[in-house]
Amino acid sequence: MIKLTKLNGEEFYVNPHQIEFIEKVPETILRMLSGKTIYVRETVEEVIDKIIEYRKKITYFKDVF
Repeated sequence: MIKLTKLNGEEFYVNPHQIEFIEKVPETILRMLSGKTIYVRETVEEVIDKIIEYRKKITYFKDVF
C-alpha cells in the first residue's frame, strides 16, 4: 500500500495495483479499476515514485522468502 493525501488533507492508503491510470487536470486524479475516482495532493510524479518504491519493496521480500 502507498500513503497519499486527499485534497482535504486526510491521509489514506491505496493499493497501487488497483490504479488503472493517473491524470493531471490540474489536480492529480487516480482512476481505480473499480471505477472510483480519487483526487490527491501529490503530483503525478510523486505518485509514480511511491508506486516504484512500493514495488521495489515487494520484489525485495519476494527474493528473501
